[in-house]
Amino acid sequence: MSAEPRHVFIDRFTRPRRNHRMNFHSTLISFCCAIFTAGLAGCATAQKNSDTRCFELRTYYSPPGKLDDIHARFRDHTMSLFEKHGMQNIGYWVPLENTNNTLVYLMAYPSRAAREASWKAFLADPEWKTAAQKSEANGKIVTKVEHVFLQATDYSPMLKTGAASNNGVFELRAYTTPEGKLADLDERFRKHTMALFKKHGMKNWAYFHKTPDQPGAETTLIYFLAHPSKNAAAVSWDSFRKDPKWVSAKTASEKNGSLTVKDGVKSVFLVPTDYSPTK
Repeated sequence: MSAEPRHVFIDRFTRPRRNHRMNFHSTLISFCCAIFTAGLAGCATAQKNSDTRCFELRTYYSPPGKLDDIHARFRDHTMSLFEKHGMQNIGYWVPLENTNNTLVYLMAYPSRAAREASWKAFLADPEWKTAAQKSEANGKIVTKVEHVFLQATDYSPMLKTGAASNNGVFELRAYTTPEGKLADLDERFRKHTMALFKKHGMKNWAYFHKTPDQPGAETTLIYFLAHPSKNAAAVSWDSFRKDPKWVSAKTASEKNGSLTVKDGVKSVFLVPTDYSPTK
């Protein structure tokens, strides 16, 4: 069976890894974004953001030397078949330092129920079965798949495909809060952090919570920034952290304790693939 359709719910963003690989690949959905109150009726959020789509952040691991085969399958077959079955391709990336041979991508669906129906139809499609079989003629090209379901926060910009980084890089970040502190972290982003990011040259692209049925849903914020380059990001982050307005906002918001747990901030820099709808 093809590795692509395997679904493994992994809380990689909120659960620290025990080995030494403290990079995105070992924390992606530790990389990484259903409905508790509405079941499979969809993963629309009751928040103010009008984007009620169900998002899915997926990570594929490949054996050494096989990542190009994954790219070819997505480029030549998988993406068009996704669209055929009602799934929207949002973005495809590889980590800037891709030591674990991973592909990270983001999908969107009208609802969780629509997602389940689309994947069922996709997996049953004879064209997909043929493409999967041919791509694996010399062995499996995917060893592991991890994914998490996400919903847009009420303060997230409306997510759009197209030119987002202007040939730069994306930064995928995940914050883990203490119990009961996610709303406070959201408020800080809503009122202060996002505007300060923009001030210091960072583009706010998308902000997500995990859907309520996911592990860590009440303590996790996942978001994407875009930068001209990794070096530009370092300059922006340095100036942001020194900004008196940020220092003041952070101090005020944490008067009753930190809004993130120890080692609760994870980051990875990503570069779009040549076939990514978002670059």
